[in-house]
Amino acid sequence: MKKTVFLTGASGNMGFAGFKELYKRRDLYNIVVLNRDSKKNRDKFAPYVNDPHVTLYWGDLTVYEDVLACVTGADFVIHVGGLVSPAADYYPKKTMFTNITAMKNIINAVKAQPDPDAVKVVYIGTVAQTGDRNAPVHWGRTGDPIQISIYDHYAISKTIAEGLLADSGLKYWVSLRQTGILYPDILYNMEPIMYHVPINGMLEWATVEDSGRLCAKVCNSRVPEEFWRNFYNISSGPDYRLTNYEFERYLLNAIGMRGDDVVKKIFEPNWFTLQNFHGQWYTDADKLEEYLHFRENLPVKDYFKRLSKQAPFYFKLSGLAPLPLIKKYMMKPIAETALFGTQAWIENGMKDRITAYYGSIDKYNAIGSWKDFEVVIPDKFEMSYLDHGYDESKPFDKLTIADMQKAAEFRGGECVSKKLGKDMYTPIKWKCACGHEFEMSPNLVLKGGHWCPECLPMPWKYDEIAKVNPFFAQVWYAHHSPDENNVYDEDIYFGYNEK
Repeated sequence: MKKTVFLTGASGNMGFAGFKELYKRRDLYNIVVLNRDSKKNRDKFAPYVNDPHVTLYWGDLTVYEDVLACVTGADFVIHVGGLVSPAADYYPKKTMFTNITAMKNIINAVKAQPDPDAVKVVYIGTVAQTGDRNAPVHWGRTGDPIQISIYDHYAISKTIAEGLLADSGLKYWVSLRQTGILYPDILYNMEPIMYHVPINGMLEWATVEDSGRLCAKVCNSRVPEEFWRNFYNISSGPDYRLTNYEFERYLLNAIGMRGDDVVKKIFEPNWFTLQNFHGQWYTDADKLEEYLHFRENLPVKDYFKRLSKQAPFYFKLSGLAPLPLIKKYMMKPIAETALFGTQAWIENGMKDRITAYYGSIDKYNAIGSWKDFEVVIPDKFEMSYLDHGYDESKPFDKLTIADMQKAAEFRGGECVSKKLGKDMYTPIKWKCACGHEFEMSPNLVLKGGHWCPECLPMPWKYDEIAKVNPFFAQVWYAHHSPDENNVYDEDIYFGYNEK
């Protein structure tokens, strides 16, 4: 019997790739799509208007009635949709409202079904939830501390939404944290955010094709029971572990700018930040592949060759232009863009931005030129692990209240509850080092890396938290000094584009 899949975000990169993969399997699935009503989206889905396998709704994820109409009768909800960067950077308040409200609407719509346990919810989270993970803490896994980069309201919204789903009481849900996606149009992304990444930072990428297959494979009836109510990291495999320097080189080569040193010819190292972005290499991404078998396993060099073939011929003409001219008239102006350009921060003395992304003006000045800057490419297989503060050798469902107390102590707080709930997915009471009491499931704390919701940004007070939370200190003190005292309030970000 055919299953019905409600897919959000189908007009986006990952969502449309997922839609196409589900459509390939239309003998197995009926597909329900909710898109914003725009000419662009109407044109994109025009071929499916009268298709018996596709039901198109035009509406909004923040409108409960629209979501309810799509969830009703669905066997799966694959929630890809939401506001993402760069739009999320320009409209942080809208991003928070959209992404959190959408999750609330999905949860409530599933609970409104005659049998909520018959509906499986797949949420696409983000690597941005764990924030800045440059060396020496560049190896990561689910359960590591939630550490949202300063000013990253998108990651706040995704973290809150993930927490709502994990502790919703739904029987079948999963959070798949997406990494950076490689897709054809990435060749043309010329936003100032391109310089927000540390050049020695790292990311374990996923291709848009793998991400699309993931959306279809997760609906397979052979996915075991143990898969659900868990957190996983998405990637296309170990070959996709790249430093940002390597990524830029691959990207430039793909559009015709050849040479191993092309990055140094068209950029200055101080255009890129030193910290406060997101990205890591994973110790656990293969777990998802073992369950879903979604990877194409195409070597990363070959994937960039594929992207190169998909690029328009006129775009490749940039490879014929003198590199100094590209640097001066294309790349430098992007770095100088008002509000989000890193060089605009320096020029205008924007201390909060400089401190967040460079550490200080002195550290910025110390970067120098390429002859002064060391490009570092760590070993891609020598893994390391953070301490999660409890005995991970025990079966998860055999952990006791004593294990919760130990984990809470490692987070600078305490487990207030004297006994566990009916299972590891039932919230119990905790207290953080700041004295906030909250309820959260052991699963969300230990497997998701979440902690006190009141201590989530805003404001960002990571220096204070790290002093009393050894779990969090593992990632924060890798890039910051214990004597710092920086608190980033929401007011220094909100207000540029929104009221």
